[in-house]
Amino acid sequence: MSASKQPLIRLQDVKKVFFTDEVETHALAGTHLDIANGEYVSITGPSGCGKSTLLSILGLLDSPTEGKYWLNGKLVSDLSLSERALIRNREVGFIFQSFNLIGDLSVYENVELPLTYRGLSNADRKTRVTEALEKVGMAHRAKHLPSQLSGGQQQRVAVARAVAGQPLILLADEPTGNLDSKNGEAVMDLLRELHRGGATICMVTHDPRYATFADRAIYLFDGRVVKEEMVTFKQDEEGASLVGSHAEVV
Repeated sequence: MSASKQPLIRLQDVKKVFFTDEVETHALAGTHLDIANGEYVSITGPSGCGKSTLLSILGLLDSPTEGKYWLNGKLVSDLSLSERALIRNREVGFIFQSFNLIGDLSVYENVELPLTYRGLSNADRKTRVTEALEKVGMAHRAKHLPSQLSGGQQQRVAVARAVAGQPLILLADEPTGNLDSKNGEAVMDLLRELHRGGATICMVTHDPRYATFADRAIYLFDGRVVKEEMVTFKQDEEGASLVGSHAEVV
């Protein structure tokens, strides 16, 4: 495959086995997956099918038991903990269900924190943080603590923290799981705006409505990709609701 056609992410026969008290749990059982640069992918499936395990491997929080993982053309499946941490900080942005904001840090400081490990100057950090907060509509809350924000606002700050590092890919783990429907839809609209701006996104979701926001929906079952669908959608005349149309490709 030529470099120009190489996917941003490629998993080849990835398996993940957890060993506890002589019991083997096969979380992933031979997963193959490509994600192109600029693509928006959703991952769905029943509880326990391996969605979170897959996202942890994609984000270099964990490594596969078997198989290979390339990120931006580099084989990363066999890296050491420190090597994975370095790449994770520079090339992967995380958006968690529980926000994972630090309570005694301000909004600004929460977004800035991952950047401090890169050796960036104060000016560079300020520019990135300010731009990220403006992008998610939270610049006016920069001095607030997380406890002074609503759930939807906290998730917007978490998105800002993820994009401030200018990562190759955004990984979103149930980003609407702790939000009501109104705030959930607002966060999904924000992710769609980021994608339209060029962001590559891989999102785990249990909500089939939100899966239709992606370009491609991937369905996991028992640790395997059992179906993929290309997703097209359109808004109604008022631009309010989405109508999904699926074409099965696997």
